[in-house]
Amino acid sequence: IMSLVSEEFPDEVPLRAEEITIPADVTPERVPTHIVDYSGNSFMYLHTNESLRQTANVICIVYSVNNKKSIEKVTSHWIPLISDRTDKDSRVPLILVGNKSDLVEHSSMETILPIMNQYQDIETCVECSAKNLKNISELFYYAQKAVLHPTGPLYCPEEKELKPSCIKALTRIFKISDLDNDGVLNDNELNFFQRTCFNTPLAPQALEDVKNVVRRNMADGVRDDGLTLKGFLFLHTLFIQRGRHETTWTVLRRFGYDDDLELTQEYLFPLIKVPPDCTTELNHNAYLFLQSVFDKHDKDRDCALSPEEVKDLFNVFPYMPWGPDVNNTVCTNDEGWITYQGYLSQWTLTTYLDVQRSLEYLGYLGYSIICEQESQAAAITVTRNKRIDLQKKQTQRSVFRCNVLGARGSGKSGFLQAFLGRNLQRQMRIREDHKSYYAISTTYVYGQEKYLLLHEVMPDFDILSEPDLSCDVVCLVYDISDPRSFEYCAKVYKECFLDSKTPCVVVAAKSDLHEVRQQYSQSPLDFCRKHKLHPPQPFTCNTNEAPSKDLYTRLTTMAMHPHMAQADLKNSTFWLRASLGATVFAVLGFAMYRVLLKHR
Repeated sequence: IMSLVSEEFPDEVPLRAEEITIPADVTPERVPTHIVDYSGNSFMYLHTNESLRQTANVICIVYSVNNKKSIEKVTSHWIPLISDRTDKDSRVPLILVGNKSDLVEHSSMETILPIMNQYQDIETCVECSAKNLKNISELFYYAQKAVLHPTGPLYCPEEKELKPSCIKALTRIFKISDLDNDGVLNDNELNFFQRTCFNTPLAPQALEDVKNVVRRNMADGVRDDGLTLKGFLFLHTLFIQRGRHETTWTVLRRFGYDDDLELTQEYLFPLIKVPPDCTTELNHNAYLFLQSVFDKHDKDRDCALSPEEVKDLFNVFPYMPWGPDVNNTVCTNDEGWITYQGYLSQWTLTTYLDVQRSLEYLGYLGYSIICEQESQAAAITVTRNKRIDLQKKQTQRSVFRCNVLGARGSGKSGFLQAFLGRNLQRQMRIREDHKSYYAISTTYVYGQEKYLLLHEVMPDFDILSEPDLSCDVVCLVYDISDPRSFEYCAKVYKECFLDSKTPCVVVAAKSDLHEVRQQYSQSPLDFCRKHKLHPPQPFTCNTNEAPSKDLYTRLTTMAMHPHMAQADLKNSTFWLRASLGATVFAVLGFAMYRVLLKHR
């Protein structure tokens, strides 16, 4: 320690050197280093215990290369002492330091290597001489590296290969960086990766040199002049074997990993504030990113994701985020595969209901890296307070929530599925355990594309929660063929929505069946007239073709313009214009996507 500080060998050495801090600006890694000395003197024993309890980041065990007993004491005394005095849950890297190398002509490495192999916490070994200053500054540099760029989590020296957790992390990084999903990193992708991690591109010759190194060492490391996953992993193995751990750690940390090769909470869940009465939506750049992810995995270009393509898309996740219920929450094709529109709808749903989950998912996909943003919070728009929308009588929101309430068997589930274009015949094929209480898709109001989110609320009247009542529009569904069905709707309306500013619509479901008299003091039509609601809207999903979407357009329009719910919305011309806009723009929207996809 004193040779490091004074850059000369001291004539007199105290039992214990004073604690010193090396400033950040004189260290290669630009971090301050606090050095605490220890003496074998019994008076210093208590001090050492306290120092270890304060959790040293790295410990250097110094032995004399010309003293066999000193070497033996490394395993008989020092390592057990450190193990007993440090926290078992936090691994402290050890550096073995062979001092007084100026007194011998041979190396102690043959004796030390078995010790290094026996104890995983030993990061490296270095021989030095305090007298002639050999490797003194290097020793403290290695100590810094052991903390900042540890070998242990990355590499197994006995097997001479990367550890499984490191392979898993680097595989995710490779898949994110493989922008066209062809299994190799081409020159453009390698340059983007290099620029992302190291802020500088590679010259064409440097790129070729890297690929040549891989070619010389493995047969399948380069394919179609691009780097394969095996080649990518080999390069990182080579970096580590050559002592360039910092290269691999720079990559891992840029993609969100901590020292245990887990994605950090700060990376997955960046801070985002959502005030009361505000909602969360994906912005335009987020949709562009998600579109590119869809295109990347829609290999057969059929505008839908097969089960294999969905599995491939979520390969960078630690778990499968979408269950079979998702296929009954969004639009699918005739084979039951999630369409492009359904895929975007599910992301919209997740962002609206659980923005933290959406941030986590975007983190796994590498949004902040690919889009060169500080975090995936840049993908989220927090809408303004709904009260301000009401005051200004306009909204910039794109997602509107409709809670669907009704007695059991009234047709709520059928109403949700019909919104996704499924008639009764298709609905009969849905398994009970794959059922969803949500449905989301797009509607068009005056040419504007909006998302309508339907939520089927369980009909347990006594336990209706705040989220069950908080929405943009309410849909009260009753079965015209069940005489007891309407009573529930009337009761819920009077108890929960009578004095609310939330627009309400009564839906007369199963309108293809024979209508019976409702066992309630008023008929549904009289009830609606008394409370200044629109007349009950007839609805059925028992059709040959996909059910009509006109009613859903009305619901979206009412959600967008709640101040007009009791006035202009009664105008049939208003509804006609809104419905016509929906039909025209739905056709144009899908046609435009087809053209864009073909162009790409």
